[in-house]
Amino acid sequence: MKFTVADLLDQVPDEGTLEIAKLEKILRLTNRSEKQSLELAVQGLTRLGILDLDSDRGISRGAAVDLVEARLRCSSKGFCFAIRDDGGDDIYIRDHQLNHAWNGDRVLVRLTREGGRRRSPEGGIQCILERATTSLLASVEQQDERVIAVPLDDRLLASIELSPDDASHAEKPIGLAVAEVVLDRYPVAQFPARGHVARSLPLDGGADADRELMLTKANLHQRPAAPRASFKSPSAKKREDLSEQPALMISGWTSDASPALPAVHVIPFEGGTRLWIHSPAVAERLSPGNSYDQWLLNQSESFCLGGQWIPLLSPSLAKASGFSVGDVQDAVSLRLDIDSDGEWRDWDFCLSRIRPVAEVNAEALHALQSRKPKSRAVPAALKSIKDQIGQLETLIFCATKLHDAERREGRIELDLKRAQADDLGDLNHVSPDGDGQNWSTPLNASCPNSVLSVLIRHAHRVWEQHSRKLGLPAILLDAPPADDAALNDVAKAAIALDVSLELDEDGVPTPSELCQALASSDASHVLNLQLRHALPESFYRVSSCNQELDSEGSEHSSSEITVDHSPKHESDNSDADCSDKQPLQPFAPWCCPTLHQADVINQQVLCSLLNDGKDRPTVRQKNKVKLGEKGVAASISWPLFTASHKQKILDTIRERTVQRLNARRRQVEELKRDVLAMTKARSAEPMLEQQQTGVISGVQSYGFFVEIAPSMVEGLVHVSSLNDDWYEYRSRQNRLVGRRSRRVYQLGDSVEVKVLKVDVLRNQIDLEVVPATAPVAEDPPPVAVSEE
Repeated sequence: MKFTVADLLDQVPDEGTLEIAKLEKILRLTNRSEKQSLELAVQGLTRLGILDLDSDRGISRGAAVDLVEARLRCSSKGFCFAIRDDGGDDIYIRDHQLNHAWNGDRVLVRLTREGGRRRSPEGGIQCILERATTSLLASVEQQDERVIAVPLDDRLLASIELSPDDASHAEKPIGLAVAEVVLDRYPVAQFPARGHVARSLPLDGGADADRELMLTKANLHQRPAAPRASFKSPSAKKREDLSEQPALMISGWTSDASPALPAVHVIPFEGGTRLWIHSPAVAERLSPGNSYDQWLLNQSESFCLGGQWIPLLSPSLAKASGFSVGDVQDAVSLRLDIDSDGEWRDWDFCLSRIRPVAEVNAEALHALQSRKPKSRAVPAALKSIKDQIGQLETLIFCATKLHDAERREGRIELDLKRAQADDLGDLNHVSPDGDGQNWSTPLNASCPNSVLSVLIRHAHRVWEQHSRKLGLPAILLDAPPADDAALNDVAKAAIALDVSLELDEDGVPTPSELCQALASSDASHVLNLQLRHALPESFYRVSSCNQELDSEGSEHSSSEITVDHSPKHESDNSDADCSDKQPLQPFAPWCCPTLHQADVINQQVLCSLLNDGKDRPTVRQKNKVKLGEKGVAASISWPLFTASHKQKILDTIRERTVQRLNARRRQVEELKRDVLAMTKARSAEPMLEQQQTGVISGVQSYGFFVEIAPSMVEGLVHVSSLNDDWYEYRSRQNRLVGRRSRRVYQLGDSVEVKVLKVDVLRNQIDLEVVPATAPVAEDPPPVAVSEE
């Protein structure tokens, strides 16, 4: 089908009707079969009450208010839950209620049973809005007269029928190659899914073949070419000329094809610092709604595969908007005044023109940190930028103060050892925007991306506050609070390792309290791993302001403009000044439009404010306000935009757009994890049958995981291989204890292991313990029966 149900519903207005003939044009349906598919879809949605069809062949929104939109998540054991978009409890879906939906599909669910205190609500899938899987990796098997494909992803609970012509692929051993299977028909009624083998992919073809495997697994291997487009030139009318400012380009990436990043400039100012952050002017060059804009939305993310970048922007737009040393270029800028404690004093957003004077890399920052204080000698790595050494020192000072302020506010900081491998390329380095996680890594003044990430986080928080107080919509990067039970498990593991931890009266530590307590532990790395797993993933959501953009006769004060937080986020204090920034305040990302489409969209709103916002009530009024300045909302008592321009802004940020951004974000994050896991697994292949020293990074009833440096590869020692005793699992202490010998395998222990098996495709590594004297438990033997 040329369109999805989600595409269809996107076009139906919340109020009023839409003619089917007009819908056919919007969806670009031309032949008879495509139009018949639309007719069938409308009929089905009408029966479910999602749409109403009138006698004039007009469709409108139906009265089905009992349907919940969600994303299906399945486990390898067959348990499926619908993860709700509205932040409500996950809904358990039984097998007979799946209606052929697969893992990752967007669905509409009808509740069949309310949840209880210890029971999830249950429901049934009524409609599949959008399929997540269009092709997959599979092994091909011959079963009697049938040829079937068995997905390698065991979360896909179905097999696919193939043509007899694909039987030749069943003869290839699974250890040497896998097949890419393209879906021709999804399962319906009693008929199974059907597909065909598109190609065979080798498992021993080297780094390039591994990257292709991972792209295919993530369904990101078919990237359509960018449509031809002419880009607009940014307006020169309201731009500030900052070309005399010695701005610096800072990047820790080493690949020639890595995306452009913001430039910065900083000077000492009134006991603190004055910082400028200059973002590439991408949004101003785009025409919202055209084919290129739609293509960009479909791409949504830049991502790195180690030695190769898959960019978000087309080469022509990347070249037009990127910065280069000595060239004047348009930018979208933020001036941020910071006091000696790292708190915001003042800010101002503006459109600008800059001319970077130098590029700073990791070698230069390392030389700066290694340089002796007051030394007159200039290291070789700094000679080309010796005139900017003072600015670099001020930049490190500024980043340090901002970082210290974050820690005081309760920012979650995890000190995790990063895998190091040549094949990882730029994945060896911290992302300059922290990958949008709700936690950060310690500031490393020798790492350009680490320094830049602190500055970018604050710039994103400033725009969140500024846009909220002006009542402007924004795409926020947010995260739900961590589950108390998960945090308690981390606290129990820490206490078992003699970490001093003070709990509140409720007995539940906060993530920031855990971070501070774990920092001084010898087992801080493995405990931080446990804490990271307890923290929920970040997601995009739409801000919701109580005040309309065209509010008349009322001031845009901070008390009137608030963000409508979803249930997944703690309420934000919209009256808070910049000195009262909340630890859980979400970001409104805009600085990295070369990396994320969400930044492009937020930058479009920012540029609309600076280019088209009304800075005075009428043209006869001489006094203007600066719409980018801090506190300007209190001075505005008129509509910021015309009605038509307001509607354009609202059309830019829609729930459906954010859903698509989140779907692609999840795809890319899963792809990054797979690339890291496969690279680690490849590094373990030479270790087969060799003895290695590792650290126990996780303990479960079925065994324990061991992490081996420097690649940080993680393998499993299954409890069945511990045949010298009968081991029982003690969850409170995160340990396995032998009943007879009292031998202990505990989180954080060093252990000698042998690598038995490496499955690079499933990222599974089997280990066994090399016989040695293990610690002996001091407590008396338990009476409980062991868990396996």
